[in-house]
Amino acid sequence: MDTHENVRLTADALVFTRRRDTWHVLMIQRRWEPFTGQWAFPGGHVDPGETFYQAAMRELEEETGLKAVAMRQLDVYDRPDRDPRGRYITVAFFTTTTVPVKPTAGDDAAHAAWLPVTWLLRNPGSIAFDHAEILTDALAVLTSQETR
Repeated sequence: MDTHENVRLTADALVFTRRRDTWHVLMIQRRWEPFTGQWAFPGGHVDPGETFYQAAMRELEEETGLKAVAMRQLDVYDRPDRDPRGRYITVAFFTTTTVPVKPTAGDDAAHAAWLPVTWLLRNPGSIAFDHAEILTDALAVLTSQETR
């Protein structure tokens, strides 16, 4: 009996900015299945020889044209059913910027935009994978940092 599961490693990049006292997050609209047309964080597979952090930085640039100066690790997301294609484990990273540069969609992204976090959380069906959960976790960290 084979008990080994084919696991794929991915990394996601969350970039936040404040506009009129509202958090906005950089999102891409997926070009391919699964979840074609839905919003997701820039992210993707970890290439051979790459760290999760390097993959997040690379994917951010490939899918949005933006480069982050530095990101912090948010958490590891490894629920077995988080991706319909199979077992995917992702490490999510986040950062904030005061200068939200206009993104340019590339690679797997059909579109890239800064979206209000409140709108995304009110419309969880528009978000791919478990990214609503990841967004909620990141928002909790951002909010706790604001109150310090």
